[in-house]
Amino acid sequence: MGRYITRRLIQTLFVLFVVSTFVFVLLRAIGDPARLLVSPESSTQNIEEIRHALGLDRPLLEQYLDYMVHLLRFDFGNSFTYDRPASELIAMHIGATIQLAGAALLISVPLGIFLGCVSAIKRNSLFDNLATFLAVFSRAIPSFWLGIMMILVFSIQFKLLPPSGFGSPRQIIMPAVALGTSMAAIIARLTRSNMLEVLSSDYVRTARGKGAKESLVITRHALRNALLPVVTIIGLQMGNLLGGSIIIETVFAWPGIGNLLIESINEFDFPVIQATVFVIAVFFVVINLVTDFIYVVIDPRIRLS
Repeated sequence: MGRYITRRLIQTLFVLFVVSTFVFVLLRAIGDPARLLVSPESSTQNIEEIRHALGLDRPLLEQYLDYMVHLLRFDFGNSFTYDRPASELIAMHIGATIQLAGAALLISVPLGIFLGCVSAIKRNSLFDNLATFLAVFSRAIPSFWLGIMMILVFSIQFKLLPPSGFGSPRQIIMPAVALGTSMAAIIARLTRSNMLEVLSSDYVRTARGKGAKESLVITRHALRNALLPVVTIIGLQMGNLLGGSIIIETVFAWPGIGNLLIESINEFDFPVIQATVFVIAVFFVVINLVTDFIYVVIDPRIRLS
């Protein structure tokens, strides 16, 4: 266990190092933020003064080493646009993103597992066919299109829910549903296929032959063994929730780090972009690490070492 944890921590640090380096190099290759911070009539001297004030006139290697040293202290520098620490801006917006991702998770996981289990138990029934159609349809439609359609129907047409904003439970319903629908479809399809395989296994038939209650057979023998691949996809999709939230937050004007990232990209705000991407990468690697440990809780036969 100790060797496994050490190895995974080293892998995590390496991934974060590669992501941070890639973002640094890519940003320096695509544009000069100094030109965006001055008016079009500004002289070359004014642009050079802004570049010097931001430290962009230094050699690239010197900028990179300074960036990595400050990164070790979780100091991403000041935002070019807001003139505030980038970490402070992240702290202001990350709570909204976590809240949205958590709401989407609470909707998608129970719904996906329920639909998958019932579809497997009632195989080839009307419910199974309807759930399969909904899962395929939900997986096929883009989340941003679903969000726009929900705004048109529930906000503009029927005026049931607010189209944007943050702070009340009614404002999170549509973005959470739009973000979690695709994940629920994936979980439902995977749960159904795993349950069908497990329900046809020898130990399930043996449990039924011994007279065990059907509910006990489903929950203790079938569902528990079918959940391991589902946990894997949930862990991967939790990371995708953060990526998908970038689009959904823009559609619903949700004040999370996804919306902040889009604004920072438009403004060439290097420190905020670097901080946001780093935080999202941290979420990805932490979620994957936690998923590995959940394996052991579900199936004690697995040994991480």
